[in-house]
Amino acid sequence: MLRTKRVYDPPAADDGLRVLVDRLWPRGLAKEAAHVDEWLKDVTPSTELRQWYHADPEARRAEFADRYRRELDGPAQQAALGTLRGRLRAGPVTLLTSAKDVAHSHVPVLVSMLAAESAPVREGRRTAKS
Repeated sequence: MLRTKRVYDPPAADDGLRVLVDRLWPRGLAKEAAHVDEWLKDVTPSTELRQWYHADPEARRAEFADRYRRELDGPAQQAALGTLRGRLRAGPVTLLTSAKDVAHSHVPVLVSMLAAESAPVREGRRTAKS
């Protein structure tokens, strides 16, 4: 099972492997308090793409998703995606992000690439399977 949640939310017993999928470490959060098992920076948007998107997310959402998918085709990104797919085959994985609005971040694009080959995705701790 693949889940998503904010890294600031408390860990849950059913989170499984907790993987941070942000390029930058979450502001104001100690590493011990985050309970992050793995940090995969290579599955995150480049700094340039992230900054471009954040300048006008409403107008750039669709183009951002397309550009991010293209970035995920790179060799380092494909290797990191392979690692993540392997983790999913081994058990539950929770993708963590510091984004305030997870639904409009890079995470749904990443989930869509992984969900086709994995179990159902849950957003947050207690939401229904999609």
